[in-house]
Amino acid sequence: MGNHEDSYTLEERRRLLGIARGAIEGRLAGKRYELPLALPESFLQVRSCFVTLRSSDGGLRGCIGNIEPFQPLAANVAANAVNAAFSDPRFPPVSSREVDTLTIEVSILTLPREVGSYRDFIVGKHGIILNLSGSGAVFLPQVAGEQGWDAETTLSHLAMKAGLAHDAWRDPACRFKVFEAVYFSEADFSG
Repeated sequence: MGNHEDSYTLEERRRLLGIARGAIEGRLAGKRYELPLALPESFLQVRSCFVTLRSSDGGLRGCIGNIEPFQPLAANVAANAVNAAFSDPRFPPVSSREVDTLTIEVSILTLPREVGSYRDFIVGKHGIILNLSGSGAVFLPQVAGEQGWDAETTLSHLAMKAGLAHDAWRDPACRFKVFEAVYFSEADFSG
């Protein structure tokens, strides 16, 4: 969650999750989703985010986002929610039958910063971006913890996600960036 934990109130988190769900449900209904009027200032800041969808058993059902910020947060959440639901190439599009069973998660990212080595990556604190020879991949900060991975295991999976050998992260030419995220889920507000 990083040190930006307090930068969004519970009400703002609830509203951002509502924007994500509203955008998905709007697309399913064949309507263009309109952002609510009178958004808080924090929703208008240009920020990057990921939206993750979880199936009823907790498994991944879609995850799309962007590392570099290019649009206001509220619009980015809505766009990434729709893309996670309907454009993640790993999954079929979300159906209207299953939308109510999905749990939506939002991760709002800090700007990535280059680090000198993979040794600067802190599991549980940092998301990590790997780049080598034109191939790259990213993991959000919560991925390693959810999988129970240590740093080396995380880096091996990251290299394989990039289509590289599992130990490619050891290559001296490999470049890394890290970032932090404020992460919250609809599960935080249920029960």
